[in-house]
Amino acid sequence: MTLNRGWTNAWGRFCSRTLKAPWSSPFLMMPDKSMTIIEKWKKKLEDSGILVVIGGHDSPSPRGVGYSKNQAVAQSSGSYLCFLDADDVMMPQRVRLQHEAALRHPESIIGCQVTREPPNSTERYMRWINQLAPDQLLTQVFTSNGPTVIMPTWFCSRAWFAHVGPFDEGGRGVPEDLLFFYEHLRKGGGVVRVDQSLLLYRYHPGAATHSVLETTIWAHRVRFLEEQALPHWATFTIWNAGRQGRRLYRSLTAGSQRKVAAFCDVDENKIRKGFYCYEDSQERPKPRIPVLHFRAARPPFVICVKLDLTGGVFEDNLRSLNLQEGRDFLHFS
Repeated sequence: MTLNRGWTNAWGRFCSRTLKAPWSSPFLMMPDKSMTIIEKWKKKLEDSGILVVIGGHDSPSPRGVGYSKNQAVAQSSGSYLCFLDADDVMMPQRVRLQHEAALRHPESIIGCQVTREPPNSTERYMRWINQLAPDQLLTQVFTSNGPTVIMPTWFCSRAWFAHVGPFDEGGRGVPEDLLFFYEHLRKGGGVVRVDQSLLLYRYHPGAATHSVLETTIWAHRVRFLEEQALPHWATFTIWNAGRQGRRLYRSLTAGSQRKVAAFCDVDENKIRKGFYCYEDSQERPKPRIPVLHFRAARPPFVICVKLDLTGGVFEDNLRSLNLQEGRDFLHFS
């Protein structure tokens, strides 16, 4: 077990374990008196065959979650890495089931379903995390929800982590898990979920993840969309002529903007106007992009409509077109 005296918070904790006894390297960084308590347990843990390594750094300021995770990996010795946040609880069978999946998928991040605590927090997000179909684990990587298997459920081989990583150590405000996930995908990595709830995933407003600005996440998502998806399409339609759709259009590079054939919507007022004029464009004349009813628009679509918010109306509209996700449309919101 590896414990670190650094000044980052408990959100930086995770496990890095070998599947042979003794277990190696759960890693915890915390600024409170918890370390005193842990030190009292050191002898008990080591008497049980769990090696405890206490480390730290001399910096007077926090080093960040990415630093914590990288140090845990460096100070551990297992062949597989099992990530766990300090305030979450994993089920006894988690390591075994994810290890079995990792053996079958050596170049994948292995996740699992989760149970939320408190139960009624982030209900839409929990449905998304737990109900994505296997192919959607790769097609829905552009949404605002982030990685399609959440960081505290990650399990992978040390060799694959070394191939992809390390985590970004930019500190507070850096989405190190999202950046690692994107790099993993760039290098051809897979995403697999064990369809059992193997983690009690606690929600609290003070989590470090809330320090990352939405604008930061947005910028990374747009660039990843332009890098990974848009090069495969000669033209595309943005589904949503409202604020989010227009925001995506304005965030694109000029080359990607020229690929936008139309916006589509169900709002009769937007459709009746007939076009969206990009007033801030330096081009002359300024671009005027048609606004169509979704049934009159042509795929592929980048969808800027949030899922699970319209009582199923949007989802029914999308299904009525008989399109294939990943080929004919991608979810962005």
